Amino acid sequence: MKLVRYGAAGKEKPGLIDAAGKLRDLSKHVKDFDGAAISPAALAKIAKLKTDTLPLVKGKPRMGSPVANVGKFIAIGLNFYDHAEESGMPVPKEPVVFMKATSCIVGCNDTVMLPKGSKKSDWEVELGIVIGTRARYVSQKAATDYVAGYCTINDVSEREYQLERGPQWDKGKGCDTFGPIGPWLVTKEEIPNIHNCKMWLDVNGKRMQTGTTKKMIFNVSKIVSYLSQFMTLEPGDIITTGTPPGVGLGMKPPVYLKAGDVMTLGIEGLGEQRQVVVPFKL
Repeated sequence: MKLVRYGAAGKEKPGLIDAAGKLRDLSKHVKDFDGAAISPAALAKIAKLKTDTLPLVKGKPRMGSPVANVGKFIAIGLNFYDHAEESGMPVPKEPVVFMKATSCIVGCNDTVMLPKGSKKSDWEVELGIVIGTRARYVSQKAATDYVAGYCTINDVSEREYQLERGPQWDKGKGCDTFGPIGPWLVTKEEIPNIHNCKMWLDVNGKRMQTGTTKKMIFNVSKIVSYLSQFMTLEPGDIITTGTPPGVGLGMKPPVYLKAGDVMTLGIEGLGEQRQVVVPFKL
């Protein structure tokens, strides 16, 4: 299933995308797609619904983050060999873990605002994992049992804040609007092999990133199992899993986002995003 939250920011309704690509309203069956609504039992109930009897949604409404009330927005850094190389950093022996502020989460096509004084804001297309069942000390073999599904994420990053203002990456990762998610939460049975999905990102129509999830250093099972050793993963938590090469930081000379730029990106089977970059505004 492709599950969505559509409508104005703060007033999103739950829905799904049917086999014909049409948006159907689910608000009579689900209050919202928070952690409780994406448990295995809750998803099984939705899967039993007759899709063609659900109300069609007219027009092209805004798509919000497909998950509401995200408790933790966890990120894995340097998870592609060639991205680590272009960043001038060693290939990690264990997953590099940092947090993105949940306040940075926006819809897939919402504007991305440059932080005040930003000169080095950058793009990163990434695979997102959505947790559906509480996970504590889970094995790699069982790890995907705790996953509800996957989504497309743009891990927007301010490189000066991230790398030049102390050792904590979080400062450059959680700025307002730096977490576009969606358009859909795609339940895991929809993706035969999550480690064989093409990834891409363009800026102003120019291809910057081309990659595939098969080149991740640490796969989904490893990431979920690893994180569960250090923190309890709760339903609705989102993990963004690293980016392929082609970020602005790695170019010679580096290239960074400016107001008016347009980012378009996508992951095979998980949908596409489009963001216009706007200047800082309180």
